[in-house]
Amino acid sequence: MTLGIIIQARMGSTRLPGKVLRDISGRPLLGHVLGRLLRFTRPVKIVVATSSAEENDVIEAWCLEQDVNCFRGDETDVLDRYFQCARSFGMSDIVRLTADNPFTDIEELERLVDLHQRQGFDYTHAFGQLPIGVGAEIFTFDALARSHREGKLPHHREHVNEYFTDRPELFKIGQLDIPAAKVSPDLRLTVDTKEDWRRACVLAAKAGKGWLGTEEAIRLCSSSA
Repeated sequence: MTLGIIIQARMGSTRLPGKVLRDISGRPLLGHVLGRLLRFTRPVKIVVATSSAEENDVIEAWCLEQDVNCFRGDETDVLDRYFQCARSFGMSDIVRLTADNPFTDIEELERLVDLHQRQGFDYTHAFGQLPIGVGAEIFTFDALARSHREGKLPHHREHVNEYFTDRPELFKIGQLDIPAAKVSPDLRLTVDTKEDWRRACVLAAKAGKGWLGTEEAIRLCSSSA
């Protein structure tokens, strides 16, 4: 099994343009996403997947400076971008992350991959209980290829996971159980608005060079509410 992590990233956010390289406590948002993955213990191929649009040249340049793999594909057909990237890098199972989530829970990500492999799922996710932006999902290349082949509706092409959720009878789907102390599904730890960005800056500053776990992030947000 060749495990891959594909991080989708582009500069063209409508609500917060250029957010993936926007500074959060001294380094760009994308840098925080990749920095979390330093704690991931399994052998893995990590790739930032952006589009071929000229505005994303700066993402490719940043990846080159940081010695990070970068793949460029379709701007709007994100499903095709993922499929082509996974195929190019020979991935058999793919974790999907996005460049606007700087607080991915790596402990739960490890458990997610373990569950996915152990149970032989086609698609496995950790959504619905963790704070927004903290969970992740993983799917096999075969399941991704089927989605790419059969998912024809616009939302299937724009959102990598929606053929799985639209046609669950076609796939063996698993969901990770989350510890009660990390359950906070209404808390936003993603970065999609200026308010999200300000919250991320505060949390990153409080963490300093240390590790900000999900339970601590929930506590900090609760105490400042």
